[in-house]
Amino acid sequence: MQLAKLLHCRGFHITFVNSEFNHKQLVRSRGEEVVKGLPDFWFEAIPDRLPPSDSDATQCIPALCDSTRKTCLAPFMELLSKLNSSPQVPPFTCIVCDGIMNFGTKAAQLIGVPYVQLWMSLAVSFLGYLQYKELAQRGIVPFKDEHFVSDGTLEMPINWIP
Repeated sequence: MQLAKLLHCRGFHITFVNSEFNHKQLVRSRGEEVVKGLPDFWFEAIPDRLPPSDSDATQCIPALCDSTRKTCLAPFMELLSKLNSSPQVPPFTCIVCDGIMNFGTKAAQLIGVPYVQLWMSLAVSFLGYLQYKELAQRGIVPFKDEHFVSDGTLEMPINWIP
């Protein structure tokens, strides 16, 4: 959000796209005014295709990431098409998306604009993410059941990570 605000201050037209869940949380925590937008700065929401949950509940991050990866491209493309046909919205020149939101890069490729993919996590988180393939190949993840919490799996050293 702060990058979007900085770009807007430098004259860029911004459409900030959230999942419906995150959009509702933003409105709930900061009020409806926060998403009213400014001239040339709009907020939009696309479905995340997750089952509705209590508005106070924290969504399961792995489920959110998986759902985003599998289902958000089509609604995002529909939104881009709607915005592109609006006389209020200038043509897209770039898509900036979070690293988890890989549908943004695919959409940019489909409509022929450059994209920037940002990772908003700490370097150590990114290092952990890079190890997922190896963890899966060794059969450590995905966890088979909930026993991993108490069977010592979480204390197991991962000695191949630098």
